[in-house]
Amino acid sequence: MTWPALPYAEWKDTLASLHMWTQIVGKIRMELSPWVNHSWSVPLYVSSRGLTTSTIPYGDRAFQIDFDFVAHRLWLAATDGTLSSLELRPQTVSQFYSDVNGILADCGIDVTIHPVPNEVPDPIPFPDDTEHSAYDPDRAHDFWLALLQIDRVFSEFRARFLGKVSPVHFFWGACDLAVTRFSGRRAPEHPGGIPNLPDEITREAYSHEVSSCGFWPGNDDAPDPIFYSYAYPTPDGFAEAGVRPDAAFWLAELGEFVLPYEVVRTSGSPDDTLTDFLESTYAAAADLANWDREGLELPRGFRPLPRAG
Repeated sequence: MTWPALPYAEWKDTLASLHMWTQIVGKIRMELSPWVNHSWSVPLYVSSRGLTTSTIPYGDRAFQIDFDFVAHRLWLAATDGTLSSLELRPQTVSQFYSDVNGILADCGIDVTIHPVPNEVPDPIPFPDDTEHSAYDPDRAHDFWLALLQIDRVFSEFRARFLGKVSPVHFFWGACDLAVTRFSGRRAPEHPGGIPNLPDEITREAYSHEVSSCGFWPGNDDAPDPIFYSYAYPTPDGFAEAGVRPDAAFWLAELGEFVLPYEVVRTSGSPDDTLTDFLESTYAAAADLANWDREGLELPRGFRPLPRAG
């Protein structure tokens, strides 16, 4: 499996639609699922065909919603055997929102979400959004292929941490795939201020010290897809830390290290290049903040398999 190119200019309109579509589906999961610390009940997950909510409880039933970027359909499957779907095609966010409500009704599911996007400036309510309507199936498929590769490397990185660590999950608010390690210690209150996201959500998400990394596909202001790594709170000296590979750099306006996706994709070993970035930025944050690394980590290359005796 290759790492596909993701030239932002060639698929930005499709990305904008997908961002809004995943927000609609993600909000359904959020509305019906028990709240889990750090918003872990909110994201979507990479699946064998796209993105999935995983199972969502609904009375004595459960259901899940899947973006299928192979057949280019949105599936809703319930535990009572009910199945409904709609085609992923060029359509407005308004139409997608209406169609999703339609397949929910087909399956006997009654849910009301807050119909306004989060974490974006100047949000357009879903029922009114006729601006975003593009869908290029080839580009959506490439995005999923990239997420598959990234999810695999992130999962290996996650497995080497013995402490509290998040799942690898797709946060539909910012449209990024992320995984977060925790030191176990409380953090100072986060200042909040993320556009169209309640400060209490942000402050609970950052209630404890973290080293977090992720992948973000870009936007008009910063069109290059990137990997990122940051720490909260940011330890003194973090911006000056030596990290790998040489193409990684500190982005002061975001307060995080950044590595262009294209550097990883075109390297001789994308897995090793990305892993070097994840490991070196985490090590810098953990060392500068005096984490208990010996008690929290497994060495690179070690697989934590169960052993007899």
